[in-house]
Amino acid sequence: MTHPPSTSSETAHAEASAQRVVAVVVTYNREQLLSECLDALAAQERRPDVVVVIDNASTDASGRVADQHAVGADVVHLRRNVGGAGGFAAGIARALVRHEADWVWVMDDDTIPRPSALKALLDALELSPVRLSVLSSRAVWTDGRDHPMNRPRTRMGSSTEDKRDAARAGGRPIRTASYVSALLNAEDVRRLGLPYADYFIWSDDFEHTGRLLRHGRGIHVPASVVEHRTARFGDAQANPGSRFYFDVRNRIWALARTSSFTPKEKVLYGGRTALGWLVRLVRHRGDLFGVGMRGLLAAVRRGPRPSAVVLELDGEAAADVRRIERAAGR
Repeated sequence: MTHPPSTSSETAHAEASAQRVVAVVVTYNREQLLSECLDALAAQERRPDVVVVIDNASTDASGRVADQHAVGADVVHLRRNVGGAGGFAAGIARALVRHEADWVWVMDDDTIPRPSALKALLDALELSPVRLSVLSSRAVWTDGRDHPMNRPRTRMGSSTEDKRDAARAGGRPIRTASYVSALLNAEDVRRLGLPYADYFIWSDDFEHTGRLLRHGRGIHVPASVVEHRTARFGDAQANPGSRFYFDVRNRIWALARTSSFTPKEKVLYGGRTALGWLVRLVRHRGDLFGVGMRGLLAAVRRGPRPSAVVLELDGEAAADVRRIERAAGR
């Protein structure tokens, strides 16, 4: 997708550093990592104006860590674990409804932003000659290598002007982004809606940032660095076990049941996804076949439920989600 060339030397987000940034962290049973994540948010050169923590019904001390941390987070303790997708739906809605965010900075509890991470994103915004919907950080593993789980997709068909505009802001054009540090334009989320809570895990960020960037523009900002402290280096889906169900179901939901991608993109991304599934099935000698078939049948049988329904046990969170989704006409 190409965009009209920019003709002005002015920037589209000249006052971005003064706007209201709300960080949203979703946690589940990782008290030590959560503490390190919140430490890193408190140590930002440009601190977020508010930190929202969604505690996904943790059974360890994660909720207490969030409540007592010096960052002074607004902590929501959900009654049940609704996965990363449900947590982000609830957290982004809270950032918009209760904290009037201009920008929402999303991350998992194992994301440790370097001190300049947020400032670098806002600096890129202030340099951009065009309006941006999503900005992503560079995610590295504990040894400094780029994390393969979080490499954003470059936008296909970007024009020379698109690339020049992105380069002026210190980045490159992207089509989707990982929720391991993404800065979302709150105005666009209000207009286009929240991630689907029913995805539980995986592909919720793929679909949601794909929706925001179908007609919007986004950039990857390598100067904004976060450490993704996964247990091991590699793609989380390399040996997914029972989680392969969500991989299959959610990717089919994203590509077949939404308008977040063009027909050409659906074919391309679908083909790449199917090839990846085949490689995993061969590598694991068919152990995943039954799990994958259940995901396929679930995707064919129905689409994702409304997010407010998924969150119905948590009335306040469901009300926030319903308010945003209704305003977006979803």
